[in-house]
Amino acid sequence: MDLNKSWQTIQCRQDGRVLTVKFDTGDKVNSFNSDLLQELTELAHILESDSELSAIILCGQEKIFTGGMNLKAASKANTKDKGIAALRKTVQMGPKMCAAWERLEPITIAAIEGWCVGAGVALTSACDFRVLGESATLYVPEIERGMNMSWGSVPRMVNLIGPAKTKRLFVLAEKLDAHRALEWGLADEVVGEGEALNKARELAERAAKMPPVPLRMCKQGINAAAQALNHAVSFMDTDQFMLCQKTDDFQEAISSFLEKRTPEYKGR
Repeated sequence: MDLNKSWQTIQCRQDGRVLTVKFDTGDKVNSFNSDLLQELTELAHILESDSELSAIILCGQEKIFTGGMNLKAASKANTKDKGIAALRKTVQMGPKMCAAWERLEPITIAAIEGWCVGAGVALTSACDFRVLGESATLYVPEIERGMNMSWGSVPRMVNLIGPAKTKRLFVLAEKLDAHRALEWGLADEVVGEGEALNKARELAERAAKMPPVPLRMCKQGINAAAQALNHAVSFMDTDQFMLCQKTDDFQEAISSFLEKRTPEYKGR
């Protein structure tokens, strides 16, 4: 594997059969952007050829996992003079990145400190385990900002916490602190502030002590059972996102967010 290339937004460190991937886009809320989406996808494709790793840890900045997608940059990118085919390719970047991480054969563990918003929740729902520092908060504001919830995350979240709690998290945009996320089944472990990465390493080392091939085969079987209908219920979510972008509610929600005011929805 070529993990030593010059990445712009990610850092990789391998210790035996455990790989730690840290992403940092350089801004104070560690926003997702197109560079990060491309590099996380490229890294996942590189890791598909690996036959040795047992666990991969994914973490953000020390104080925040991510504040979600950079809406100002995304709004500009999606309002350029693009044809529908080119625009579909742009908005497919997120779902393709999540799908690439979900396909990885080693155990994947998200170590979450501070806020984990929107795109971060979507990505971590594609991981096998989520370890939260006790100051962590999960928040999905897509619906209240005039979007649908895409990136294939709806069926993944239903698998994790059930339909009613998924509606509270996605539709009602309820903010989940770490202990409530644990109660709901979205978090697998809650530890002291600043200790999420250490706990994730502990779980990763346990995975690394298991026979590597049976570990991969068992994970594959569990995922196949849990995700059998995922694509059937989410294959249109990219096109739904494009449809939402054409609505007045979407434009009002994004404008109000960027202008820091209360949105006025008109339902059209």
